[in-house]
Amino acid sequence: MANNMVAHPPGNSVAEGNHEGEFGCSVADLRGLMELRTGEAVANIKDRFDDVQGICRRLKTSPIEGLSGNPVDLEKRHLEFGQNFIPPKKAKTFLQLVWEALQDVTLIILEVAAIISLGLSFYHPPGGNSEQCGQVSGGVEDEGEAQAGWIEGAAILFSVIIVVLVTAFNDWSKEKQFRGLQSRIEQEQKFTVIRKGQVIQIPVAEIVVGDIAQIKYGDLLPADGVLIQCNDLKIDESSLTGESDHVKKSVENDPMLLSGTHVMEGSGRMVVTAVGLNSQTGIIFTLLGAGGDEEEKKLKKAKAQDGVALEIQPLKSEEGVECEEKEVKKVNVTKKEKSVLQGKLTRLAVQIGKAGLIMSAVTVIILILYFVIDTFGVRGYVWTKECTPIYIQFFVKFFIIGVTVLVVAVPEGLPLAVTISLAYSVKKMMKDNNLVRHLDACETMGNATAICSDKTGTLTMNRMTVVEAYIGDTHFPQVPDPEALQPETLELLVNGIAVNSAYTTKILPPEKEGGLPRQVGNKTECSLLGLVLDLKKDYQAVRDEVPEEKLHKVYTFNSSRKSMSTVLKNPVGTGFRMYSKGASEIILRKCTRILDGAGESRIFKVKDRDDMVCKVIEPMACNGLRTICLAMRDFETEPDWDNENEILSNLTCIAVVGIEDPVRPEVPDAITKCQRAGITVRMVTGDNINTARAIATKCGILLPGEDFLCLEGKEFNTLIRNEKGEVEQERLDKVWPKLRVLARSSPTDKHTLVKGIIDSTVGETRQVVAVTGDGTNDGPALKKADVGFAMGIAGTDVAKEASDIILTDDNFTSIVKAVMWGRNVYDSISKFLQFQLTVNVVAVIVAFTGACITQDSPLKAVQMLWVNLIMDTLASLALATEPPTESLLLRRPYGRNKPLISRTMMKNILGHAVYQLTIIFTLLFAGEKFFDIDSGRNAPLHSPPSEHYTIVFNTFVMMQLFNEINARKIHGERNVFEGIYKNPIFCGVVLGTFVCQIIIVELGGKPFSCSGLTIDQWLWCVFIGVGELLWGQLISAIPTNRLTFLKEAGHGTTKEDIHEEEYTEGTDEIDHAEMEMRRGQILWFRGLNRIQTQIKVVNAFRSSLYEKPESKNSIHNFMSHPEFGPSAEDEHRIPTIQESSIEIEGLSESPKAKGSPRAHSPNRNNNALDIVAAPSHGNTSSGSPLHSHETSV
Repeated sequence: MANNMVAHPPGNSVAEGNHEGEFGCSVADLRGLMELRTGEAVANIKDRFDDVQGICRRLKTSPIEGLSGNPVDLEKRHLEFGQNFIPPKKAKTFLQLVWEALQDVTLIILEVAAIISLGLSFYHPPGGNSEQCGQVSGGVEDEGEAQAGWIEGAAILFSVIIVVLVTAFNDWSKEKQFRGLQSRIEQEQKFTVIRKGQVIQIPVAEIVVGDIAQIKYGDLLPADGVLIQCNDLKIDESSLTGESDHVKKSVENDPMLLSGTHVMEGSGRMVVTAVGLNSQTGIIFTLLGAGGDEEEKKLKKAKAQDGVALEIQPLKSEEGVECEEKEVKKVNVTKKEKSVLQGKLTRLAVQIGKAGLIMSAVTVIILILYFVIDTFGVRGYVWTKECTPIYIQFFVKFFIIGVTVLVVAVPEGLPLAVTISLAYSVKKMMKDNNLVRHLDACETMGNATAICSDKTGTLTMNRMTVVEAYIGDTHFPQVPDPEALQPETLELLVNGIAVNSAYTTKILPPEKEGGLPRQVGNKTECSLLGLVLDLKKDYQAVRDEVPEEKLHKVYTFNSSRKSMSTVLKNPVGTGFRMYSKGASEIILRKCTRILDGAGESRIFKVKDRDDMVCKVIEPMACNGLRTICLAMRDFETEPDWDNENEILSNLTCIAVVGIEDPVRPEVPDAITKCQRAGITVRMVTGDNINTARAIATKCGILLPGEDFLCLEGKEFNTLIRNEKGEVEQERLDKVWPKLRVLARSSPTDKHTLVKGIIDSTVGETRQVVAVTGDGTNDGPALKKADVGFAMGIAGTDVAKEASDIILTDDNFTSIVKAVMWGRNVYDSISKFLQFQLTVNVVAVIVAFTGACITQDSPLKAVQMLWVNLIMDTLASLALATEPPTESLLLRRPYGRNKPLISRTMMKNILGHAVYQLTIIFTLLFAGEKFFDIDSGRNAPLHSPPSEHYTIVFNTFVMMQLFNEINARKIHGERNVFEGIYKNPIFCGVVLGTFVCQIIIVELGGKPFSCSGLTIDQWLWCVFIGVGELLWGQLISAIPTNRLTFLKEAGHGTTKEDIHEEEYTEGTDEIDHAEMEMRRGQILWFRGLNRIQTQIKVVNAFRSSLYEKPESKNSIHNFMSHPEFGPSAEDEHRIPTIQESSIEIEGLSESPKAKGSPRAHSPNRNNNALDIVAAPSHGNTSSGSPLHSHETSV
């Protein structure tokens, strides 16, 4: 390949062109140009612009100096060519959210019931004789009482309005929070451009047409452009074209670069030609946006049914619109396995919904039968026309009571509790350096049983320095004095380091006096540049002499090469010189000569190499140093540069250096915490096994005397693959439980390990695996893991896009904080459920038995709604915002099959329900004697509120208030007040609810069916409420293991639940909680669509997890949105993985290969089959993507 750059006349400086008048080409010209590919594009550039240089001239920019950065010029470019900004999708208005909340079936039933009740209360039958209708209308004679019948209907409507407004406000604030999170992610996205000859980083939205952008491995291109110069550049365009193969780019053959595509290898510079809506990504966005509302409606409907984020396949190169239409017609929703908590909540909601529906139906039937038998059977009345409205009013009242039972049975506050808990945690996690991209990752992390971590930067400080060197047959235990080296050797060493590293890597002066110099760019390269400075030489002088344009050929670092080489044309003569650097054992194998003490090159035999490994490299590695070999080769004539194996051979070794990257001081303690919490930490690194072992020992991953495995990638593959080279799960299951360090691993090895651990059925539990990664090729492992952590500082855009959480400080201790927050979310939901279900059980039983015995519910519909709405909403706020404590890390992970409601919680729920029911029924049937008041039982239809029933209602609420304090502890702890002052929200909610209750009882009157109480009666109500706290102490004294009759609820999916026939070859991971729901649908959805309420519970929860932030303010972020990315079936994000040797779920064939059958791993569905906690040997997972820097030398 010839020198991949464009010659430029020296006169073309920033100042060229007066920036007045028009630019030399229009938006339409550039759009037309960017739609062309390969040879056609090259020909078009030649015809219309002469060359890329011509495009730069017309756009008034310099390929070397870039734009001037003059604000007037930038503004002119914004006006002429647009901004690099895609307008966000319009947010739903508050009224739209109100309308959506009104769609809930339960609320519609209540509205209908209230309207009928209102209508009947205003309808007075002409001349109806109440005597003919029996005594049912007795008591209506009281003055004004007959006219007060409308109040109950109006109060129900008012309550419904409050429920709707609270729901809509919650959705609105959730969406606002998502947009805030999104804009934060976008603000942090920067891209490297050249302005005034300086390389600077600017926010993606500030890029303009004419900017000269520097592109490198791992970048997500933010705009369209044309290549000016490149080194070994390969682009993954699958996100736009669906083609999985990497496209090799060059100035001569294919210079077109498109926004939204990923740089997989190499580096280069491009002139930006299209931004925002004029770029290829923007054009597709416009097409999709203009595709009509019909599709959107269909997609929304499908989303509501399946609760899984839909992914629209972008237009493919040739199939275009046809393909899109097929996608929409099919609405092919990919099943993604639910998060652990979500699956359990789905099953629990279904179980509660069934019970509630049955209870409410039975209540209504019993009330109607009792009334009919009593009125027409026992008393012998005849149904006459005049009595019809009166009877119908009774039936409506029964219907309202039934619906009320249903409303109380379904935990309406659950989606709110989940959303509040997650949103609160996400906000707080931001302070702990965890930027959560997907909400469900937060709670999944609480169940993590294994963490596969990178070494460099995560466990270590990623501040590398050369501390030892072997140069000219001498081993220097510290950096040598420049006088001790031969001048020829020194010159080769300095030139090799300065030229053969990314020119964006630099060492800058410290920000503060006395501080350490700042390392910018790849840290391994920074350590080598630091060596040059320590040798009293200046690398920048060498770079100025050999600018990037003069580099003849660059073999950039990638995970398979594990080395980097740069070729220079000799200034005199015809030859070439190549400098190489890389992992010492890899480069030394390719060396046939070495520089001796005199600076002369001598033969380097295999025996010499073995000696060097034993005497130099292994001692360095055992001290935890990374060893890098620097080499060179001269070519007399120009070889075939594409024959890499031939080129990278017969090298001459210049030096071997040992680089130290100290362990972060806080890491050993964090790893000890993980191990105590039942989480196994594994280290997956591209480093030498001795270095990896030394660092793992310092961190505490390897403990003395423990029988753990440390393997290299090759050895690992030999152990887990059969003769055909296929990964076998049984073989892998023998390796991973004891594996702690995987060294010299490729991203494929990491993905294999992560997938193997997740799919494993060893032990009684399925592993929940977290993985850290920063390199582009870590994408598959990050996606496969239950939670993927990308590095915020060292991570590439591609890694960040594939991740669930971004570590803004690249520090392992932040992962431990994520575990703590995750467990806290899980516990918060459990606390809320314990409280909520006690309220539900008591309210439903009271309403049911009260209605059956006294023919009227002691708790009126409006009172029930107050209990349901305010207690649930406020309780979810109070219990979901409990801060985490260190004690959360003292227990093992719950695992996938640990029920949401443990036996201890069930004991608390039933124990408190017994206390409350005993009190309520005592007050209901004997309260009037105790308080010496009139009985409220068997009151006529529109009688005024009684003191008796007000006391029952007030006592019920007081008991809930004090039980809310009990609900703060779910593991049987005695001290329920511990840490209560650390949660001001909780204290505020309890006091606020108490004040509201006083107002309702004293001033609520007819709408709330309340009558004012005396001080004595209030004190009794509060005293009975305080009894809850004492009763709680009594319950916690009873050992749970003695109560064998207790059952758990809200399990994950068990193995027995999954029938083999439900696994077909083509299906993705099946969502078993959803299958359970569908079985339920067949049984009871048909007759009454009512279950939508608890589907709402699930859907609201789902939407809070799967609704990706909607803002698409920057192109840079645009392709990361599921709607515009390839669907999981068509996705082939990181095709560098050798698919022959490993099946990567979620990666797809290119359109060309659609007919070919896909290989299926023998254990394809195991990940759905094993869903439990953690085996006793300590579970773990692996998967730290190979640091782009870690092996990047």
